[in-house]
Amino acid sequence: MVVINPCDYNQTKAATIAVAEYEGPVYLRFGRPAVPVFTPADQKFEIGKGILMNEGSDVTIVATGHLVWESLVAAAELEKEGISCEVINIHTIKPLDEEIILNSVKKTGKIVTAEEHNILGGLGESVARVLAQKLPTKQAFVAVNDKFGESGTPSDLMKKYGIDSTAVIEKVKSLL
Repeated sequence: MVVINPCDYNQTKAATIAVAEYEGPVYLRFGRPAVPVFTPADQKFEIGKGILMNEGSDVTIVATGHLVWESLVAAAELEKEGISCEVINIHTIKPLDEEIILNSVKKTGKIVTAEEHNILGGLGESVARVLAQKLPTKQAFVAVNDKFGESGTPSDLMKKYGIDSTAVIEKVKSLL
């Protein structure tokens, strides 16, 4: 089962077209929060291939869904403090683009995974498995701790559950 979690309107449109052409089962997941449209309208969506959004040298941030935008915001804030973050958009959680992750971590030596998902069984754990097998690396997780979800506005819930740009900044700093 392919698992896709696009980050904005343009990527959702491109992913939907790619899914329609794909042979086999696909789970296409969407987040509730409205995020800016920040990917190109004419982007090619390749299932299983992450996208380098921002080059950096101090820490890798691997994000999916609307946490890609939050991670870019966090990287911009951290850059003001002299912290250089490489941000990777992992729109396909399964199959995972191991190559882009490993190449980045070889350079930075540290990684933060960011997702709007339970900390158990998501992107963070998939990345941890790859790193444990191929390149043990210091890792921090931005995800929902194993709690029952509540109702509220997306921004309030993101803040409550620690899955926003502030949480990404805190996790990056915890690794440095």
